[in-house]
Parts: sequence; structure tokens; C-alpha cells
Amino acid sequence: MKRILSLTLALVLFNCKEPITGDAKQTQNDIIEKFTDLVNSDLKDDNIGGSFSLAIIHKDSILVSKSYGKADLNTIFRIGSISKSFTGFLMMQLLQDGMLDLNDPVEKYLPEIKSLVDYGAYPPITLKQLATHTSGLERESRSRDEKVRFGNINEWENNLVKAISETSFRSKPGERFGYSNIGFAILGLTLSKVAGKPYIELVQENIFKPLAMNNTYFKVPENQRENLAKGMAGGPTAELDYERPKREQHEVGYRIPNGGIYSTPGDMAKFMKACMGYSDILNESGIEKLQTTQTPTTRLRSNYSFGFDLYSDQGINTVGHAGSNAGYAAHFEYEKDSEYGVILMRNYNFGNTNLDLRSNSLLRKLSVTE
Repeated sequence: MKRILSLTLALVLFNCKEPITGDAKQTQNDIIEKFTDLVNSDLKDDNIGGSFSLAIIHKDSILVSKSYGKADLNTIFRIGSISKSFTGFLMMQLLQDGMLDLNDPVEKYLPEIKSLVDYGAYPPITLKQLATHTSGLERESRSRDEKVRFGNINEWENNLVKAISETSFRSKPGERFGYSNIGFAILGLTLSKVAGKPYIELVQENIFKPLAMNNTYFKVPENQRENLAKGMAGGPTAELDYERPKREQHEVGYRIPNGGIYSTPGDMAKFMKACMGYSDILNESGIEKLQTTQTPTTRLRSNYSFGFDLYSDQGINTVGHAGSNAGYAAHFEYEKDSEYGVILMRNYNFGNTNLDLRSNSLLRKLSVTE
């Protein structure tokens, strides 16, 4: 009798040691199928004739690539602030090539930054501070000049220089995190001065071309316009606005290094694999820096490196960025330990699918299967 009780107790203790959750019982394919079905159902419930595309990867392989609604696998979307990740990645490449120091003052390469309002009242802003949103700069320029805000894409550099003189500080450089779109625009222009080439050309030569991102653009060419998802701005209770997303194909002011890229999930999967280290365009040291918190203060569960949000909670550690422009929303995120990743793209700004939460939930479930 004692032997039976001892055996029973041992089995109970063994089973309690590592309880199997409902998620752990699911296979990788089950989890992905439920996720894609949910996205498709959400799109139907939103009921505005939208387009939705996604890719899910594991390490250097694409597990699934799907499109719903009016989209197909060639459909192009604007990725918004995920463009900042390309700028941060480019900075790591220039660091790798010995062309800059992260603590270099921006004024060393871009003296125009001295026109910032109250510039002399603070220590000089560094490249690292721009790339980590710790420059202390306001989110956007205060300029009301239409050319600064919606100038032609070919004039973005001149529009940015004009905007700098109408931008001020909200905190001391290096003191705290404060998201700044114009800060990243300034970073992009500064990197172009470091390398002696236009920013757009740098990104194309250093990232797009070596990764064969053949459907990724700052300006969608005429022969690809039919593949561009028609952006629908506005909210669920407001009339849809098709004109502003169309206008911003040409007129974006200074918003190039911080929000100007158009791409597809397939191309973004190539960039994601490079961010994981499955490419020779950035060394191991650069990859590690992109995956390591660089901000001076710890935010609850979320921090920032160089153009990437870092999220750690309940056993997962993700790296990525969200993006939103008029008529487009996108999400790019991977779990650095299990190396699962997800890319989501949509041609409207609202809807049942919360791209951030759904991506995070998917990665949490997939990580359990490892």
C-alpha cells in the first residue's frame, strides 16, 4: 500500500512540475492556421473592402505567406515607422565600416542642426541620441509651411533643413526617452553626410539590393502602381479618405528616414532574417546592438535600441517596430530566442485586428512550441 501511495505521489509531483498549457499542446501549424483564420475573419468583419497581407517566418525560412481581401502576394503597402528600423540598421552598417562613432555630435556632420530653437542651451545632440529617441527633440517640427509638411519627396532634405529651424526641445538630450519623428529624419540626413551619398541611395545600395528586396521602394514606380494597395485613411465612424494616402506617394515633407518606405511582407521577411543575423550585410556585433536596450531609463516591459522596439514579458523577448501612415498600418516583430517572426500589412488604419497585440500573442504561442 505504501509503495502504491509513493508511486501515485511521485506521478502527481512529476505532472505538477511542468504543467502543460493549452497553448503548449498546439502544434506550430495549428497555431498559425488559427491565427490566419482570425485575421481573415477580422478583415471580413471590418467590411470596407480592405487588403491584408502577412508573412510568418522561423529562422531563415518563411512558414507562411498569405493575402486576403483585395490583396495578393505582390501587393505593396506603406510600412510607416518601420522605416526607422532601416535607418537604425544603416547606422550600424556605417559603424561597422568605421565611418562614425555613436557618440559623435550631429553637428560634426550636419551643422544645420545648430538652427534648432534653443540649441545653445543644451549639450550637443549625438548620433546615438537621435537613434534611440533620447535627443530631447519634439515629436515633429512646429512648422506650418505646407512644403515642410507635404513637400515633394525629391525635396525632402531641403524641407527637413527648413523644419529644423522651427523645432525645439522638450527635455535635455540623453535624459529620457521621447519619441521623435523629426529626430529620425535628422538622423537619416546626417548618415547621408557621413557616407557622402543621398540617404535613399544608401539604403537601396546597403540593404534593398543585397537582400534582393525587389518590391521595396521610397517612391513606387509607375510600372508597380497597379500593385500598390489603395490606402484608406480615416476611422470607423469617419468617411474614408482616399486622397491623402494617394497624395503622400509624392508629397511627404521630411518624412523619408522616419516613415517613407513601401514594401511587401515577402520583402520584409528578407529584412527580418537579416536582422536575426541570417545575412552578411551586418556583423554579429551590430546585430547584438540592435537587440540590446540602448535607452537610459527602463520602461515597463518595453525599451528601444537603434530603430527597434524591444519588448520583454512572460518569457518572450521581441524585437521590431510598428508603422502607421494615412491609409496604411503595418507591424514587424520577431522573438529573438525562438526566432519566430511575423509581418502584418493593411491598407487602413483601424479594424478588429490590433496588429501589435495579435503579433505579440502569436509569437508567445509559437515560442512555446520550441
